[in-house]
Amino acid sequence: MRIMVALCFVAAAFAQTARTHRLEATPATVAYGYYDAAAKPVLRIASGDILDVDTLITSTPARLERAGVPADQIQASLRAIVELVKDKGPGGHILTGPVFVEGAEPGDALEVRVLSIDLALPYGYNGCSGFIRENCKPDGMRIIPLDRKRMTAAFAPGIEIPLRPFFGSMGVAPPASAGRVSSNPPGIHAGNLDNKELVAGTTLFIPVHTAGALFEVGDGHAAQGDGEVDQTAIETSLRGRLQLVVRKGMTLAWPRAETPTHFISMGTDEDLTKATRVAVQEMIDFIAATRGMDKHTAYQLTSIAGDVAVTQLVDGRVGVHVKLPKSIFKK
Repeated sequence: MRIMVALCFVAAAFAQTARTHRLEATPATVAYGYYDAAAKPVLRIASGDILDVDTLITSTPARLERAGVPADQIQASLRAIVELVKDKGPGGHILTGPVFVEGAEPGDALEVRVLSIDLALPYGYNGCSGFIRENCKPDGMRIIPLDRKRMTAAFAPGIEIPLRPFFGSMGVAPPASAGRVSSNPPGIHAGNLDNKELVAGTTLFIPVHTAGALFEVGDGHAAQGDGEVDQTAIETSLRGRLQLVVRKGMTLAWPRAETPTHFISMGTDEDLTKATRVAVQEMIDFIAATRGMDKHTAYQLTSIAGDVAVTQLVDGRVGVHVKLPKSIFKK
C-alpha cells in the first residue's frame, strides 16, 4: 500500500512538470529497420517528458495497393519515407526515433509508460508466412477493416475481433559492441517484443545500454494472439502518448513489464527452451528481490500462480513471458 501511494505521488509530480513533445513520422525522424547505439537522435527530451508519437504500418504503399487498399488511403508519410529514406535495414520496421532521454546511462532502466494508443487508419492487414508457412496462399495479405468507434475488426462475415492496440516494437539502442541490429528480433534492448499485453495503461522497463537510451517505437498492432504464428498481427499505423522516465538504480538484465493486474517477465532466444528459462528465472529473481523470498520459495510461487506464455514464434528469436497476478499479494 505504501509503495502504491508513493508511486501515485511520483506520477502526480511528473504530470505537473512533464513537457509533451509531438513527434511525427517523417523521412528525418525514423530509423528504418534497425536499433543502433551510433544512430543520431531525432529528439532530446527530459526524463518524465511525454512523446505524442506517430508510428507507421509495417508495409510499403505498393504492397498495400496490390492487396486492395485505395491509393487515397495510403498515408503520405508512408509514401515519403519508403521513397526518400535510403538507409534501410537489416530489418523491415519503420521505427520513429531514436529519442535521447537526458540522464539515461548504461546500468539504468528506461521506464516507458504507455498512456494512450489510438488507431490512425480505418484498416490493417495480416500477411501470411511465419511458423507453418505451408498453409499460406501466394499473395495472401488480407486487408481488415477497423471500426474505430466500436473497436472491432471485421475479419470475415460473422467474425469480429476485439481491438487492443499496442506497439509491437518499443526499444532502446543495444550495447555499442553489437553495432546496428535488425528491428526484427527482440533482445535485451527490448525492440520487437510483440507482447500483446503492452496496451495503454501498462509500463515497460528496459535496461539502458548507451547514453540517452535512444528510444524507438513502431510496428503498430490493432490486435494479436500470443504466438503471432503467421508472422503478423493486424498491422496498422498508430498514434500514442508515451512517458519516458529514467530509473536510476534499477539494474535489469532483461525487459520487464507491469499492467494494472500483472507483473510480467520476458525472455528471448533462438531456442524456445532457453527463452522460457530466461523468462521464468527473471520472474523468480523479481519475486525474490521485491518480496523478500529466497529463490526456492519464489520458484514455487511462480509455478503455483504464474502463467507462462509464448509471446511470439516468428522473429528469429522467439519470445516467452510469464504473468504473475498482483491480486495474490494482500500487502
